[in-house]
Amino acid sequence: MRVVIVTESFPPDVNGVAHCAQQTARHLAARGHEPLVVAPATAGATSCDAAAPYPVVRVPSLPLPGYPQVRVALPSRRVAAAITAHRADLVHLAGPFVLGVRGMAVAARLGLPAVAVYQTDLAGYARTYVGAGEGAAWRRIRAVHGAADRTLAPSTAAVRDLEEHGVQRVRLWPRGVETTRFRPQLRDEELRRTLAPDGEVIVGYVGRLAPEKHVELLAGVCALPGVRLVVVGDGPSGTALRAALPGAVFLGRRTGDDLARIFASLDVFAHTGPYETFCQTVQEAMACGIPVIAPAAGGPLDLVAHGRTGLLVEPHSADAVRAAVAALAGDPALRAAYGRAGLAAVEGRTWAVVGDLLLDHYADVLGARTAVAA
Repeated sequence: MRVVIVTESFPPDVNGVAHCAQQTARHLAARGHEPLVVAPATAGATSCDAAAPYPVVRVPSLPLPGYPQVRVALPSRRVAAAITAHRADLVHLAGPFVLGVRGMAVAARLGLPAVAVYQTDLAGYARTYVGAGEGAAWRRIRAVHGAADRTLAPSTAAVRDLEEHGVQRVRLWPRGVETTRFRPQLRDEELRRTLAPDGEVIVGYVGRLAPEKHVELLAGVCALPGVRLVVVGDGPSGTALRAALPGAVFLGRRTGDDLARIFASLDVFAHTGPYETFCQTVQEAMACGIPVIAPAAGGPLDLVAHGRTGLLVEPHSADAVRAAVAALAGDPALRAAYGRAGLAAVEGRTWAVVGDLLLDHYADVLGARTAVAA
């Protein structure tokens, strides 16, 4: 099968859309299919693309004002040229918003089936950044996903949101986790001594440092005795968060095995963002045997079994986050029990398993097209 993956972001970018698109392309290639990736141009892309076992076409892009880590593709004929030259059987649209709209239009013009993967809560971002615009965000989502043969949502909460806002032909497609990379055996006592020299319980956040993540909700954690907060990631809120989280250790952006070692060396993982359609970092923490605290909203509702693998807390509540951290920090046996249960819960969620589920969706879409043509 020849598949063109049109994605709004791709490595070396570090975010959920980029990671999922990369894993999709890798799985297709591993299963003997022929993927082609179309993505925005970004710094460092040349060496990353050269190492990929599939071709990558880059489209000119500009950094998002005020958020240079995010790049937005410019109008380009390369999308149509790439899809046509690849002789695609199907177009896969990863987090379609700007570049994906162009990919959808090309697929429609060429009569190709399109599968759109919903990954970003644009309405939640509109509330965070402009305090309005949710209606416009949902109109955009309906327009883009309504033209697809099938929309794949990563969690039951995301499926429900899409259907309640009029998006049809929605199916559930979760995300995988690299269990060979993220694993408890990477726990590093030397690193732990560096991060918490007085033997503190280490509570970690991993993700973008941006307004929609509400990392400032961890401020109360910094005041807990015997607790050390470690923050991994970068973004436009970095400077403000360093002031808001006194005593926290900021490690900047980390990736690959280095990130996995940090995850495995935590005692508690705390996520604060209430707008996650999935939340990959929760799965990565669980794969390392780390108990999780997350908002009772969006993707974490599918991932965290409250009182068994971690704790779900009231969204936007700093007091709830602080109380949950305090409860786990003071109970090593409970942390260990939650960690074991979390590890058991994700052991079968590999990208190979999830990738094969995606191939089943592709087959359904192609079969439906064939049936209509007949």
